[in-house]
Amino acid sequence: MELSLESDAEALWQDTLDLLAAQQGLPESVLAMLRNCTPVSMDGGVLRVTTPMRLVLKTVSKNAAAVEACLTQAAFEPMRLEVSFAPAGEASAPTPARSSMSRAEVAAWTAETGDGTAAARVPRSIVEDTWDERRTEEAREEEARRRRARNPLVEDISDATSKLTFERFVRGEENDIAYQAALQVANGMNSTYNPLFIYGKSGLGKTHLLRAIQNYIARNDPSRLCVYRDASSFITDYTEAMRHSERSAASVLRQNYADIDVLIIDDIQKMVGKVGTVGFFFDTFNELIGNGKQIVLAADRTPAQLGLGKDGFDERVTSRLGSGFTTPVQVPSYELKLRLIEAFCERMREDAERENVPALSGEVPPDAMSYMAELAGTNIRVIEGFCQRCLFAATAAEGRGSSIGREEIEGIAKECWPSTMRSVSIEDVQKAVEKYYDIDHTSLVGNKRHKGLMEARHVAIWLSRELCDRTLADIGKHFGGRSHATIMHSISVIDEARREDKAFYDKIMQIKDSITDNR
Repeated sequence: MELSLESDAEALWQDTLDLLAAQQGLPESVLAMLRNCTPVSMDGGVLRVTTPMRLVLKTVSKNAAAVEACLTQAAFEPMRLEVSFAPAGEASAPTPARSSMSRAEVAAWTAETGDGTAAARVPRSIVEDTWDERRTEEAREEEARRRRARNPLVEDISDATSKLTFERFVRGEENDIAYQAALQVANGMNSTYNPLFIYGKSGLGKTHLLRAIQNYIARNDPSRLCVYRDASSFITDYTEAMRHSERSAASVLRQNYADIDVLIIDDIQKMVGKVGTVGFFFDTFNELIGNGKQIVLAADRTPAQLGLGKDGFDERVTSRLGSGFTTPVQVPSYELKLRLIEAFCERMREDAERENVPALSGEVPPDAMSYMAELAGTNIRVIEGFCQRCLFAATAAEGRGSSIGREEIEGIAKECWPSTMRSVSIEDVQKAVEKYYDIDHTSLVGNKRHKGLMEARHVAIWLSRELCDRTLADIGKHFGGRSHATIMHSISVIDEARREDKAFYDKIMQIKDSITDNR
């Protein structure tokens, strides 16, 4: 019988989550928290779920009306939700969500009537648990305030940085895995994402995701100390401490970094060649991971690629960097660029209205946005600037009684992406590889599998990923319609070969130089 009840609870909870996602418009971060709750029983109009995070108790209480509305709709009868705290690994939790109420809330609840009926509904054990939980939470928050005050690495978040949230991140196939992983880390829900390593070319949204984690934790779970540093700041921290006349400075720095719950370091490729900093980073990394703390890293290359070259990270470092969850953010396709342009223009208009900036109050017509997406490059930061300039031009055109035209958009695009800055095409790469290996185009993109052709094909695919602002799916289309997995395999083959064979590495660099020197 118990198994049947649990099965019904699971089915009802899943239906409720589907309705919440479709109807209520809750932020993805809240939905992610709810998805990580475990339904345990359903009885007497009450669905009980458990969570390993106290933060979820607060979040559910804030969204109780929306959750219970969908719960009732899914069950076809009035339903109430109770959420209990269950530490990871425990089957259930004894403390219901309402036990996270403040002393004042409990007092108000028990004083609803004077005849003792409210008190009968609130067992003394729940009231006592509530006060104990509240005291524990207050103590935890006070300790967090003390830790934050004494650690100079914890900085206030600026107004500009505070806008880099999960809600403002524009998602597509090219970045969705990285987004979901970052959200899980922010929620503190999945230890397999430790370390989380996000890689991709500059301007594709890595920093936005890293800052979104920081903003989310600061807003929703301030008891966790979260520190964001770019590699340059990390290097400066280390070199200044080493330069100090007293060796205690280095010890204090180590203590400060050790007293962090979530450490985020951006652009770690800048540490390559900085032997002392890398050693300090390696020790800090091991200490934090060993103590169950979270690390999030971003770079323009994979961990394995950071180990290439005479100054690259050694294998002990690259193996640690890749020991958790590694995920790319890829260059945006036309579809994602269009969504980005639509989102940027809408937000800029909203900001302009709120801040009374009439020069950006106009509208860019949908057909103009489509044309902007056709002309846009792949650096998302540059696309944002492109949108601002086009919105400014559209506002000015409205003032003249017209609308922004294609020629005006073309002119702005040429200024944002000069011809000298345009990326190499996949066709350029293919021609260079065909010339070097003395093969025809049909052989390069075809299905023949003898050794010479396979090497040329792998090299051409690797160089296309390295030099061209195209998605892996786009690259696959140019190589006979090969799948995403096949393209990834070719890239991994070349990564391994150039790492182990210096002559092969030189060969690839020679082909690469022949392409870039002719631009």
